This record gives sequence, structure tokens and C-alpha cells, in this order.
Amino acid sequence: MSTVLVTGGAGFIGSAYVHHHLERHPGDSVRVLDKLTYAGRRENLAGLDEARCELIVGDIADRDAVSAALDGCDALVNFAAETHVDRSIETPGEFIQTDVFGTYVLLEAARDAGVRHLQVSTDEVYGSIEDGSFTESSPLDPSSPYSASKAGGDLLVGAFQHTYGADALIVRASNNYGPRQYPEKLIPLCVLNALAGDPLPVYGDGMQVRNWLWVEDFAAAIDIVLERGEAGEVYNVGGPDELANIEVVRRILELTGRDESLIDYVTDRPGHDRRYSLSAEKTIGLGWGAEVRFDAGIERTVAWYRENEAWWAPIRSGDYRAYYERQYGSALG
Repeated sequence: MSTVLVTGGAGFIGSAYVHHHLERHPGDSVRVLDKLTYAGRRENLAGLDEARCELIVGDIADRDAVSAALDGCDALVNFAAETHVDRSIETPGEFIQTDVFGTYVLLEAARDAGVRHLQVSTDEVYGSIEDGSFTESSPLDPSSPYSASKAGGDLLVGAFQHTYGADALIVRASNNYGPRQYPEKLIPLCVLNALAGDPLPVYGDGMQVRNWLWVEDFAAAIDIVLERGEAGEVYNVGGPDELANIEVVRRILELTGRDESLIDYVTDRPGHDRRYSLSAEKTIGLGWGAEVRFDAGIERTVAWYRENEAWWAPIRSGDYRAYYERQYGSALG
């Protein structure tokens, strides 16, 4: 039996991993350290056995909180991050504090405790690619304050492994989607707007291409990398399907019974990357494989939001409304 500290475990991907790990490892327990910002929610851990899943409210940039949370744990998986590109353009300092300094605090604590540190990162650290796919040896070329802060954290992970021999490694994912994703991101935003009959904002021409990964497939990949990955290595986890944003939006409209008159093309995001694509060959070599294709995953995602209004209704009626109006220049209905 082991205990894993999952930082950011009350967020979208973090909570998916917590659910996955506890289901697949019935002898293990998970300790979640989460600051419970707007995107970290207790509701994301609902239904879990409290005897096996402990939630500690705290900040990864707080050395004392991290040291206490890590006490008695056998590994650390770091999901904790400010993640939304649009918000990073508004307030980059918050991203640097959490994604860079917070990662440093975790690395120091994991090194002192002698436990493995798995850093969860993103394809966005590589920047945009016109053709082909990024591999783990591709150079880092971040385009936004968000991706630059994640790249900074990744570089610290590599430096700690190289300099101190830390048992640290990195997994980088393409765009995740699925249940419990905060609706500032493309898919949940458009699903909820379509269900409500609100316009669906699409940046620029909507032809930005993304490599879509079902969140539970990514959770499975993290488990495999944590167990089988080598210290100092990077493992990319790319989804099996590549689609332009406008194709995703049209599929959502179809699944919600709406027509394309709801599409609202808005001014593009500053410095918007045109295309992301990750090769997953190295992670596949560890025994991982994606099980959910996009058509099936998006149907399941829309169905989840349709059936779980109690989860998202407080978000759409709260501070999110002001953020949405500031971001898109229009109010939710």
C-alpha cells in the first residue's frame, strides 16, 4: 500500500487522476493538496472514500504546507497550476508564482523526502507546429505567459534531476477534455452555451488545430509513467484525434440540437498558436494506449454536462459571468 500526494487534485485533470488511481489501485490512498481557486472544487472529489482520499487546502508555493502534506507519502504528482492562456495574458504574475516558484517548492520538498516527483505539463511549451508532431526532443518555444511559466517549471525539473539526482520526470499532454472541466475552456464553454442557447464564441477563423485527449486516457498514462518512467525523462501523451476548433464547435452544436447561427466569431487571442500535435510513441512504449476516440468522448462529455447541472449551475451564476463578459464583450443569457 502506498500514498500519493496529488497537488492540484481538485481540478479537472487532477481529480480525474485521483478517481482513476483509487479505482485501479484499491490498496492505495491519495492525499490531495489544492488551493481551491476558482477551478479547484471539492465537488470534483465527491463520491470518493474519505478514508482513502484526504483533501488538504493549501498552496504549493507554501513550503510548510507542502512539507506537511508530503509527510508519509511515497510519490508526488503535480497538477497544481494556473492553466488558462487568456487569464495568463491578463495576470501573468500569478502564473509565474504557481507554475514556476510552486514547482521549485515541490521539487525541494520531494528531494528532501526522497520521493519521486512527476511533473504534469503541456504540449504548449513547444509552441506551434505547422506539420508533423512534437517529440520529447523538440525544443521548447512557448508563446504565452502560461506556456512560458509551464516551460519554466519543466526546466527546473530537469535541472533538479541533473544537478541533484532528483527522482523527477515530466509528462506532457495534448488538449484534455471530459467531465468536470471548468467552462473557461473551449469544449465545456461551448457545451454549456449551446445548452442555454447562448452564442458560442470562436476565436479568429476557428481553424486552430488541437490534438484531443480524453481525460481518463491521460490519467491512465500518468499512472503508467509514474510507475515505469525513468528519472530525468520526458513523456509526451498525444490524443488520437486532431481537429480544428471550428469542427469541435460544430460537433457540439449537432449533439445539443443547435444550429450554426449560434457561432460568434470573435477577435483572436493575442499570439494564438495555430496548431499543436504530440507524438505519443515513447509513452506507448511503456504500455499505454488511448482507448477513447473523439466522437465517442465528445458524446460522453456533452451527456455529462447535460446530466450534471448541479455541478455547473453555480459556476455560470457566479464570478464566471463577469469574467465571460470581460473576455468576450457579451453577457451570458
